[in-house]
Amino acid sequence: MKTIVAGALGECVHVAGVMNFLRLAESAGWHTVFLGPAVSVKEMLAAARREHADLVGVSYRLTPETGERLLGEFAEEADELRSVGVRFVFGGTPPVAERARRIGFFERVFDGTEGPEVALAYLKGQERVQATEADYPQTTIARIAWKSPYPILRHHFGQPTLAATLEGVEQIAESHALDVISLGIDQDAQANFFHPERQDLRRKGAGGVPVRSVDDYRALYAASRRGNYPLLRTYAGTDDFIRLAEMYVKSIHIAWCAIPIFWFNQMDGRGPWDLEGSIKQHQDVIAWYGKHDIPVELNEPHHWGMRDAPDVVFVVSAYLSAYNARYFGAREYIAQLMFNSPPGHTDTMDLAKMLAVIEMIAPLAGPDFHIWKQTRTGLLSYPLDDGAARAHLATSIYLQMALKPHIVHIVGHTEAHHAATADDIVSASRMARRAIDNAVRGQPDMTIDTLVQTRKVELIREAEVTLAGIRALAGESVTEPFTDPGTLTRAVTSGILDAPHLRNNRFARGQIVTRIDKRGACIAIHPDTGTPITEEERLYRLGVRIEKGGSRI
Repeated sequence: MKTIVAGALGECVHVAGVMNFLRLAESAGWHTVFLGPAVSVKEMLAAARREHADLVGVSYRLTPETGERLLGEFAEEADELRSVGVRFVFGGTPPVAERARRIGFFERVFDGTEGPEVALAYLKGQERVQATEADYPQTTIARIAWKSPYPILRHHFGQPTLAATLEGVEQIAESHALDVISLGIDQDAQANFFHPERQDLRRKGAGGVPVRSVDDYRALYAASRRGNYPLLRTYAGTDDFIRLAEMYVKSIHIAWCAIPIFWFNQMDGRGPWDLEGSIKQHQDVIAWYGKHDIPVELNEPHHWGMRDAPDVVFVVSAYLSAYNARYFGAREYIAQLMFNSPPGHTDTMDLAKMLAVIEMIAPLAGPDFHIWKQTRTGLLSYPLDDGAARAHLATSIYLQMALKPHIVHIVGHTEAHHAATADDIVSASRMARRAIDNAVRGQPDMTIDTLVQTRKVELIREAEVTLAGIRALAGESVTEPFTDPGTLTRAVTSGILDAPHLRNNRFARGQIVTRIDKRGACIAIHPDTGTPITEEERLYRLGVRIEKGGSRI
């Protein structure tokens, strides 16, 4: 095991940065020796010899002029150790770090603007001065492992013109802000990419970048080949799914597929397929990506949450998502966990809902089905005020870290006002990184809170009832109700899966009534009395009968 000794040099007593660096070193497998504050040049070099140090970390955060003289003295005295292979690294404020760089003695100089993953990559021996694409894993799962214990970061990005989007992708990549850029493409690109005759010039760029050719996608990928070489991904589309999938793999080397079960069709007005037809199409897409060993995310639950469905429907749809992903051959499954949806949730009830999802889908995991947790902030939960929105981003992500996510989908603080620009994304990433770093360094375990655990158990119990109700809809010849398009369609048309925002929808009932209760949970209530209603009572009112006893799932 390699050894690193580190401390604050001279009269400097600021050691928080040193401690953070040593924590990262320990996670990377180093033996660490903390020398403390105000360490003289002589003491630091003596410790390096005594401990047979492989790396010496020096910190100084006071006056740049004084620091430059002290570091010059240190470099002169330490040159003998460097000549026999001992490495030296410096960390300090940007002005002092600039002076340290001028000296030319230190192998690496950190000025505090880097994210912790940069220091971690250095300590793991994964960083080069002139990085190339080979230095950054180019598949999702490899990137997750490389970035651990930090989650990989993604954010949507797409401007109304291709030129602006290309420029922004370059800026984001150069800034090292994200590990994954999710290309936000306009509606015509999602629905009519292969059908120019169906495209409408008047809505070009509405909701994202107007990509219209394979070369457009290739140009976006080329723009990302710099900085930290982020991965790219985009929407699965709403028609011509397999043709789009093939094109995405060839043009942007898509990091993973994201597709729902029940949405992006005539029911929500985003695609040409009817409900049952789109379910079958989406299942075929899952199978295609699974066959090509590309991870799959079913961004299903948050569509219900954004429409004010009760928490139990969110949990049930999350279970159905994981079940379908496994059944249709996905080996790497990304579980989408959107917090703050509906926006009125308390943190306690939000956390309980996500823990219920994780506990329910966990038994599906196995040697051929791996589950990766992805958290995000609810799109509709952001306030307009910039300061409040920034605070919301940071606190929401800090809460999400209680789940130890593998991926954090940053939703920019500007979303209530405008789609994020590249500058917005870089700023949002910095806020997210700080919240994540604070959590990684020692977050209290919020998951063991009594109220959280009580609600989690309650949600799982209720979700089992709902799933039993869906199973009861299946015909006698159906062996897999949770993957049968006909049964899943009836789960919506019967009202088992329902949301208030689906009122007057020709596919769904839209009759369920919900509210945020005094705990901050989103629950179903009796439409006449306004009192809470259990799932068994709700399904009974829909005419769904469930057999008593036995496992409901």
